[in-house]
Amino acid sequence: MQTYVALLYSIILDEGRRVVMADLKAMAEGLGLKNVRTLVATGNLVFEARTTDVGKLEERLETAFEKTFGRHVHIIVRTAEEWLKLAAGNPFPADSAEAGDQVAVRVMRKPAAVEVVAALQAHAAEDEKVLLIGGDIWLVFSRERPSSRLLAAANHKRLGIGTSRNWNTVRKLAEMVGSRQ
Repeated sequence: MQTYVALLYSIILDEGRRVVMADLKAMAEGLGLKNVRTLVATGNLVFEARTTDVGKLEERLETAFEKTFGRHVHIIVRTAEEWLKLAAGNPFPADSAEAGDQVAVRVMRKPAAVEVVAALQAHAAEDEKVLLIGGDIWLVFSRERPSSRLLAAANHKRLGIGTSRNWNTVRKLAEMVGSRQ
């Protein structure tokens, strides 16, 4: 058995309607996934399954999600080992220690192109940072500006299929999968 992390792009179904984590957990268990756990109410799953192709797991989860909740949502899956590597590769440890909610990683289905990241950097304010690490995009958002141009630019239309998680969530998911290794 392999431990996996699954990240939903969105848990908002309609205006005023959100995915309940207990329902998401039940959906995953219905697929035969084992030891399914969620982290906070933001669409994070940790589970165990037979070692398989991550793309096939993403497809199974997305199909089940659409059938269960009536809406297609992109779901990004990483193995526990890949997640631990992602967390260990945080290029902004000082910023993360100071304000973990201002540091995020955009976890990409396919590695982001260098050109896409360069274009994204053009939207960053002086106190904001953007780095491409292992195909994923790490960001530090401004603590001084309530509305960041960088945040607005970091969307799937510009960057491709992916989903963002702040450092606090990345770290907690790493703790969850690290204890299962």
